[in-house]
Amino acid sequence: MAEADIAYVATAGAAGLALAVSAWAWRLRRRLSSRDRNAVAELAATRSALADREGALAAFDDARLSLDHNGVTGVVGTTEVWSALARGLPEAENHPIDAALDAVRAAAGPRLTALIEAGEPFDQTLDLPSGAWRVDGRPAAGTAWLRLSRLGGVAQVAESGLGLLADSSPAPTWIVDSAGRLAWANRAWLTEMKADSLEDANARALSFDRGADAIVAEAGRVQARQEGFRWTTGGGRRRAWRIIAEPAPGGGGAVVAFAIDMTEAEETRDTLRRHVEAHDETLNHLADAVAIFGPSKRLAFHNTAFQALFNIDPAWLDERPTHAELLDRLRQRRLLPEVIDYAGWKARELEFYGASEATPDDSWSLPDGRTLRVVRQPHPLGGILLLFSDITDELQLRSRFNAQIQVQTATLDKLNDAVAVFGSDGRIRLHNEAFETFWKLTDDQLTEASDFDAIAELCKVALPDPALWLGLKARVADPDPESRVAISGEGRTTDGRMASWQTRPLPDGATLVAFSDVTAQRELEQALAAKAAALEESQALKREFVGSVSYELRTPLTTIVGYSELLETLGDLPERSRQQAGAIRVAASQLARSIDDVLDMAQIDAGEMELSLGDLHVRDMFADIVTRFRPRVEGRGATLKAKCPARLPTIRADERRIGQALEHLLENAVRAVSEGGEVSLSAEANSSELRIRVEDTGRGIPYHLQPHVFDRFVRRDRGGPGVGLALVKAMVEMHGGWAEVESEPGKGAAFILHLPLSATGAAAPPELKLGGMAGVE
Repeated sequence: MAEADIAYVATAGAAGLALAVSAWAWRLRRRLSSRDRNAVAELAATRSALADREGALAAFDDARLSLDHNGVTGVVGTTEVWSALARGLPEAENHPIDAALDAVRAAAGPRLTALIEAGEPFDQTLDLPSGAWRVDGRPAAGTAWLRLSRLGGVAQVAESGLGLLADSSPAPTWIVDSAGRLAWANRAWLTEMKADSLEDANARALSFDRGADAIVAEAGRVQARQEGFRWTTGGGRRRAWRIIAEPAPGGGGAVVAFAIDMTEAEETRDTLRRHVEAHDETLNHLADAVAIFGPSKRLAFHNTAFQALFNIDPAWLDERPTHAELLDRLRQRRLLPEVIDYAGWKARELEFYGASEATPDDSWSLPDGRTLRVVRQPHPLGGILLLFSDITDELQLRSRFNAQIQVQTATLDKLNDAVAVFGSDGRIRLHNEAFETFWKLTDDQLTEASDFDAIAELCKVALPDPALWLGLKARVADPDPESRVAISGEGRTTDGRMASWQTRPLPDGATLVAFSDVTAQRELEQALAAKAAALEESQALKREFVGSVSYELRTPLTTIVGYSELLETLGDLPERSRQQAGAIRVAASQLARSIDDVLDMAQIDAGEMELSLGDLHVRDMFADIVTRFRPRVEGRGATLKAKCPARLPTIRADERRIGQALEHLLENAVRAVSEGGEVSLSAEANSSELRIRVEDTGRGIPYHLQPHVFDRFVRRDRGGPGVGLALVKAMVEMHGGWAEVESEPGKGAAFILHLPLSATGAAAPPELKLGGMAGVE
């Protein structure tokens, strides 16, 4: 290549390189210019953002600073904040930041060191002269930051709308700072504490309640909501409060507390509790079994009668079984009605929970023979209430009552008396068939008449006595107890019948009226009265005849006895004739005594015999009688024994009549005793009577004759007919005593006279009746 060519090429290359370098430089310059503009814009934006952040930080009442080992590396916050923070501290006027930092180091030295060296965050509350401040320590980008903020913000709250709202609240509300001091309280709290102002409350160190203070302190400690219930006393009454303590928003340790008055609610709850207890106690005293199931179909309540009715374990019932479980338990114990489809029956029982109204009463017939009435009704609080009544006895009583009514009705229909029962309202309740027959009425007439006045009008046709029916109406309709008394009377009907009527008040207020036809009865009574008069006349004639005859017989008997005694005294009379004269005398004497007995009985029957009472010495009477009867007893080959205690009381009696009675008994014993036998006479006394016993070992008295041994003119195996034993009985009874016989056939007989210590019979003259024993022998 030529040098010219080489030069040309070199020149062209240099020109191209220069052009390329120029283009690259222009592009580089343009790029640098763009970057410079972007950097300026970013710097302006950063400065603006930094200004905004500094403004935002300065807008709040807090201060920040960064630290390292050498000290403060950065400060954020206005001078006013740092001055307020350090107010009251040493060197606060010249170096407020250093004074505040010294206070932080004094309160949180170890924790501040841990933050700088190890980046461990912490929270701390400073109690400075300027108030309570919160210190938050946080690591950021290898730097330790501290934020100091005023606690509570109570003043702001008080001055804000929320503070005004809280101040108007009727519930006492207060705020406590982190140190536990009262920071703010509303008017309700001040009124409750009787404080004029917050300063007055702080000056007097007032506190709502110690328990409330403990709840507030716990909320500040755990920084969580706390609730409690307290009773306080003030103004002469107890009040209940619900205390709510809530940490104040934004931290700082302040706690907002509310006291909600729950007195009325607690009193209402207590009243409700007492009502529930009274309700349960009332149900527990019911004889009927009660069970209440709640909406969940679980047993909510049962009374003691329910547990006793089914005899279920109380512990199991306290576990609140479901209704289905209870039915299953009862079925296992055979305490439910026996049904074929138990599952279907159980499902129908549980369907009652959906019922809106009470269902008709049901009855359960249990296998053990009991019958229960079951009442189901919805419970006002949900669920159902079951009521069980054992009506077994009621059904039995009802059955018996119905049977008794039927028997009573049948009995009334069989009565001959006309019976009607009227209620207190005057309406007829029931009547028998004889009532219709007596008044010649029909059942339709009585049904149509129905009340007493109408029935009385129907009956007046047969018995037109207005006074009678007016008196009966007073007994039926008058509620006065004095008018409801039993009355009776008689009247004659228009057809000549004699009608007897009577009323009886019944316990239920009704009145029974009975009518009967006593015509035949009255005619019979008249006939009996006439016969009684005739009998009385004949008895009088008989007594007169007996007396006359007895006196007439005594005259010839006296002559016979006299001449027989005269014949016995004649010396030339043959012995056989003398014996015959003696037999005549004895027979005549016995006849005279029999006549005397008949006369005595006649006197007793006529009530003409009187007793001559005096002191009777039984020992002397026994001695005289034994002397007279011993020869007669020994003449029959028997023995006579007498036994009388030494201190036997003296009694008031007629000695002659008692002796006459003993003579009859001894004569009866002498006739009954045989050879080798024995007759005994004894006496004994107690505090009220004297008993004289006459006993023999004769043939005795048959059992069938013993009830009639004291009857007069009755044929006896021993002694024949007579009045001797009847006279004995009559004389003892005249003294107020009585006689008895004891006998066993073949082993003799004993007659016992029971005599009172003083005669009490009607035959004793009043002036001779003495009140006690005369003496003791």
